[in-house]
Amino acid sequence: MHAMQYEITLPADYDMGVIRHRVESKGHLLDAFPGLGFKAYLMRERGRDGSPVNQYAPFYLWNTPAGMHSFLWGPGFQGLVDDFGRPVVQHWSALAYEESATPTVTPRVALRHRRSIPEGTPLPGLAEELACATKELVKESDALSAVAAVDPRTWEVVHFSLWEHEVPEGRPGDVFQVLHLSTPERDRLARGRQW
Repeated sequence: MHAMQYEITLPADYDMGVIRHRVESKGHLLDAFPGLGFKAYLMRERGRDGSPVNQYAPFYLWNTPAGMHSFLWGPGFQGLVDDFGRPVVQHWSALAYEESATPTVTPRVALRHRRSIPEGTPLPGLAEELACATKELVKESDALSAVAAVDPRTWEVVHFSLWEHEVPEGRPGDVFQVLHLSTPERDRLARGRQW
């Protein structure tokens, strides 16, 4: 599995209703996209939930590299490039994925926490710790789903989770509104650790 996200940071006075309308009119286009586990259409608004920026930043979890490539080299992503310019696409290799027993509940909020892996960190222990933390997040809290992934080029970890209600206080990271969730192959996402 591959996690992927791009961020389109918009001016402070940008009408975020434009992003809402874009998702309302186009979000369904990926509801049956081959190779896509899920796409969370995410938005942050300046001054809300601690966000310093207005931002459109969808997050993807791909079942297959072919699906990811079909999207990036296809008309859907080109439409975004035509409207906003070509963003940097961040991607991570998924180490663990977990989902609650109620996958049909619609998430309202997403939390993304990124951190660097310090030099000298024993990687086998870290991978096991990330897998356990992902499982505990879904089992012990109200998270609907959670993924831990790593970019081995920059040695960055991303924790991403979806929530039905507000994220509990004290959890670090960036809070996003979930405008739509496309889940064409969510039932095919492998649960647990990915090695």
